[in-house]
Amino acid sequence: MTYPTPSSRIFIYSQPFRAVPLHFSAACFVGALATDIAYWRTAEMMWTNFSSWLLTAGLLIAGIAAIGGIADFATGRLPLGGIGLLYTFGNLAVFVLALFNAFVHSRDAWTSVVPTGLTLSIVAVVVMVINAVLGRMVQRRYFKGIA
Repeated sequence: MTYPTPSSRIFIYSQPFRAVPLHFSAACFVGALATDIAYWRTAEMMWTNFSSWLLTAGLLIAGIAAIGGIADFATGRLPLGGIGLLYTFGNLAVFVLALFNAFVHSRDAWTSVVPTGLTLSIVAVVVMVINAVLGRMVQRRYFKGIA
């Protein structure tokens, strides 16, 4: 009688280097959208200051995520073929939109948010959501259903 020998293959999934800073920067950009909406509804200057701070923090943390993305590419955790390239350009697009939004928020009072700053915040968050779906597709394709 023969018994099957069990396989000793273990798949260890580790998060990409860019994952944590990317999520923190996304939270800052969503927070900037929320404070832009609050300023639009109330015209309280405190909200535009919060938006500026959140955009600045999100951009700084996104810079750290970009360094992590370069490290992920160098170690093979971020394939740059097909959807991976689209995902990378999506991250870059969100960064550029947030940078322009930070420049718009440096203006004075009402014109710093309404309508340009609010529009840029909405577009950045929509692109971020689309990019999150693309990132999940890259993860599933790279790990072939393990993740």
